[in-house]
Amino acid sequence: MVSRSRDGGLTWANPAVVATGRDLDKNWTVCDTTATSPFYGNCYTQYDDVSTGDQLRMATSTDGGLTWSEAAVPSMGAAGGQPVVQRNGTVIVPLGDAYLSSVRAVTSTDGGLSYAGPVRIAPILAHTVAGNLRSPPLPSAEIDGAGRVYVVWQDCRFRSGCASNDIVMSTSSNGTAWSPVVRIPIDDTTSVVDHFIPGLAVDKATAGSSAHLGLTYYYYPQANCSTSTCQLDVGFISSSNGGASWSTPMQLAGPMSLGWLARTNQGAMVADYISTSFAGGTAHGVFALANAPSGGCGGSLLDEAVYTTRAGLVASGGSVTSSGERAVVSAGEARFATRAPVTIR
Repeated sequence: MVSRSRDGGLTWANPAVVATGRDLDKNWTVCDTTATSPFYGNCYTQYDDVSTGDQLRMATSTDGGLTWSEAAVPSMGAAGGQPVVQRNGTVIVPLGDAYLSSVRAVTSTDGGLSYAGPVRIAPILAHTVAGNLRSPPLPSAEIDGAGRVYVVWQDCRFRSGCASNDIVMSTSSNGTAWSPVVRIPIDDTTSVVDHFIPGLAVDKATAGSSAHLGLTYYYYPQANCSTSTCQLDVGFISSSNGGASWSTPMQLAGPMSLGWLARTNQGAMVADYISTSFAGGTAHGVFALANAPSGGCGGSLLDEAVYTTRAGLVASGGSVTSSGERAVVSAGEARFATRAPVTIR
């Protein structure tokens, strides 16, 4: 389902049906807001069909989200796709494959009638996050004002022994050719910090070498921890030059104990993915935050909700770079590898 607002989110209309099925999951919607685009006003939703092995699905609306039809897509498993739209109307959808072993992309140049691909952006080499925290390595994607697409995910390729995750990034101007994977230098590769569940923002009023990026993420200060000892924090880092250099990271919230979090059959949970958005030139991360349980149920009444910062965060260029770094972990050493599709409900 999708609901529309005509007043900036203050009020919402009744929801419209995007698609029906037995078990549809991981939906993400974007609309074409460029007045000169041949498909101006179209909206696009990506989701997957768990009942058919997490098969990729795309739906298109040509009337601003009132009615929807299913698009023709490649036959492939998918998890956590995030569509973006270039100014010429091309739709680019970075996504994880059904095994979360690689990040891929599909594209549409006909207004969402059909999608080509997939092309592989990069393999995912992920360290399994400690403490049985639900934290699959799903990608987060955004686009700048000139149409360059940025995609990030958690990855351990720059850490000896795959001992913890960094947040890494690849970019593309067309959705088919992608840059080599680079590490976002939140801290040094010899640190003991584990970084995961990223939410990327790009200010669409900026582009290229002046693009403003904001990244919110979760992290453990000590990667080698347990369910009882792990301390979970929320961090933020930014760039004002398209990711060439980055600011000093800041802690936004935490620490949280894992026992404070909602529990699922796949571990304690804050999010499968989070988001960051620019508004008025500043970045606003949106993330789940828990306080210590209290009250009824024998003192086990959880207090977990979605938060943002009180004020927007300014993107700063900083001087920290990861230029020249090389991966030290191969695909065989990654610890998140699976032999079956990852069902993340």
